[in-house]
Amino acid sequence: TSSNASTPSNKKLDDKPTTPIAKPATPTNSVVSNGVPKVVNKPPVINPGYPPYLAGPLNGAPHDLQAAAAAAAYGGPGVHNNLPHSLNNYARAPLAFDPHSQMRAPLGPIGIPGGKPAYSFHVNAEGQMQPVPFPQDALVGPGIPRHARQISSLNHGEVVCAVTISNPTKYVYTGGKGCVKAWDISQPGNKSPVSQLDCLQRDNYIRSVKLLPDGRTLIVGGEASNLSIWDLASPTPRIKAELTSNAPACYALAISPDSKVCFSCCSDGHTDGASCIDISADGSKLWTGGLDNTVRSWDLREGRQLQQHDFSSQIFSLGYCPTGEWLAVGMENSNVEVLHATKPDKYQLHLHESCVLSLKFAACGKWFVSTGKDNLLNAWRTPYGASIFQSKESSSVLSCDISADDKYIVTGSGDKKATVYEVIY
Repeated sequence: TSSNASTPSNKKLDDKPTTPIAKPATPTNSVVSNGVPKVVNKPPVINPGYPPYLAGPLNGAPHDLQAAAAAAAYGGPGVHNNLPHSLNNYARAPLAFDPHSQMRAPLGPIGIPGGKPAYSFHVNAEGQMQPVPFPQDALVGPGIPRHARQISSLNHGEVVCAVTISNPTKYVYTGGKGCVKAWDISQPGNKSPVSQLDCLQRDNYIRSVKLLPDGRTLIVGGEASNLSIWDLASPTPRIKAELTSNAPACYALAISPDSKVCFSCCSDGHTDGASCIDISADGSKLWTGGLDNTVRSWDLREGRQLQQHDFSSQIFSLGYCPTGEWLAVGMENSNVEVLHATKPDKYQLHLHESCVLSLKFAACGKWFVSTGKDNLLNAWRTPYGASIFQSKESSSVLSCDISADDKYIVTGSGDKKATVYEVIY
């Protein structure tokens, strides 16, 4: 997708796509405007054949989980809006745990002595930030998870840049270098994939896999100028069709609710490569994020751009809430920002310590997850970002999906594996 306000880049077909690449982190202030987007320098090419956004070592050093230093400037903790002491030792805790057990008791006085700085902020139309006082039911109530338990590890053998879960929950599809592997997770002891779909060239990463609601059609995109459509219902999975594109790479896919249209988010979109995409539940609106530091919304009925949100950081991931008007955005500068579709104010969440690589809403819309180069999986309350639970993995977490019944999460990792979590309510 492109608009009058953007000019596709003139990348040659043989250029190695290089998105996203970390820039120095800067605090973000977004404004909604229809102006011409900023001109951004093209990111440099790094290690061809390596997942492009993972500049630097895959295994980050363990850090104490601190809220962003900038957050300290905005006053002490509000109700709930600080990190419990248990998170200081999170590197020694089990892979997935509930950091908020003590926060589920009735609240005492506002603010907890010795609490860490607030991590969730409301930003008004003028850009003023205030810590969010979380409501009493922030972490309880129907549809809000208590924690997530790791139940299996799928050893793909290459960095897993894309994952998706079938509906009903039975299969997980993991996309790595040159192939997609299908795993039957209904058999917990299963250590091998049930099938392998060879796509693209052997050295090219698959960056997005999407299942159609029929459960028998898989669409695959990545570092190639074509998408492949797979028939999973034949005795062995086979390619049904290929869709060609002028762009050298596809970084993300979205499927319309009626399954009739596939949207491909490409390296020649926006003014510097489009990196992520999602579609509203009614199929009327498309959201795209790009390396030109903008998020844009598009009217699919009229085929025109509606809004543009300008940031001071590249956009790596986004998701649109299936039940409300909230758009969550994962930034290169480690922030998660939650925008309203029509109002100017937003929330800014500071728990990641590095770029936010993937993001997904639960089907119920009450919570969403984000994953990062800091090895973290974070679950947040919609829209204000109370931290529901966290999991620390052993490497960068590049991709994630939530099952249609909100009972399972799968993540894809720089450790060449996917991890399946059971969500505990």
